[in-house]
Amino acid sequence: MNKQEARAVMTDVMEKFLGLACKRLPDDVYAKLKECREKETSEMQKVIYDTYFDNLEKAIELNRPCCQDTGLLHFYINCGSEFPYMGIVEEALREATSKATFSSPLRQNTVNWFEERNTGDNTGERMPWLHWEIIPDNSDLEICTYFAGGGCCLPGCAKVFKPSDGYAAIVKYVFDAVSDLGINACPPLIVGVGLGHNMENAAVLSKMAYLRPLGTHHHHPKGEKLEKDLLEGLNKLGIGAQGLPGNQVAMEVHVESSARHTATIAVGVNVACYAHRRGFITFHDDMSYDFSKSYKGVEL
Repeated sequence: MNKQEARAVMTDVMEKFLGLACKRLPDDVYAKLKECREKETSEMQKVIYDTYFDNLEKAIELNRPCCQDTGLLHFYINCGSEFPYMGIVEEALREATSKATFSSPLRQNTVNWFEERNTGDNTGERMPWLHWEIIPDNSDLEICTYFAGGGCCLPGCAKVFKPSDGYAAIVKYVFDAVSDLGINACPPLIVGVGLGHNMENAAVLSKMAYLRPLGTHHHHPKGEKLEKDLLEGLNKLGIGAQGLPGNQVAMEVHVESSARHTATIAVGVNVACYAHRRGFITFHDDMSYDFSKSYKGVEL
């Protein structure tokens, strides 16, 4: 297969995959929402969850996006160093985004800086947004697709503290962010926390955190404990679905970290709302593909 043929295949598949991912929540998120509903004791909370599920069913039945804010398209790419079509990926994803805007359809959200005019097809200056990581000795291309909504992850925050401020400052910052940003989104949330050395690195890590499959944990025992402690504490805030009284403001808290400078501790916080439209798809070097990591028993 030449590069032109590979580009055509990827564009077509990704256009269809975007149509799927904007309408159907990934399996792990849907299952977690079911679990959260069972933990709520308020009748009002149960009604809200039932409305969530009714909306999700209607989205599939009517073939429409499950949230009116279809966001900005973010692609987090793990590209094997031996994947033969790396050069066509950006072009294919840009074209797929443009086509999916009309075929899905997606709300037209993208505005270029300084022009202050909607581009009309969700492409624009450095948009869709691509984040690349190269995987040595691998020939696959894994793409994590995310619809970044204006009420959830886009208003994220990051700050750098002094080491003497310690973990207490980090915990307070997370709680302040969730009790503010979290209500701007639609709980129950997935809370991504990035711990690093500067604002940029902490912010990126917080995004990588909330994209992780649910049920996964930080690789270090202390990191895993921090995730569990934060989740337990946040769910004692008394906030539930739609910001009304309840006991499940968060589905999970995920922490990602990197080494830091001796003089800085940086924390980033991003939240994803219950309509966590995150989907994984993997292309192999022959351009066959698989997305069962997110959606089992589903076809494009």
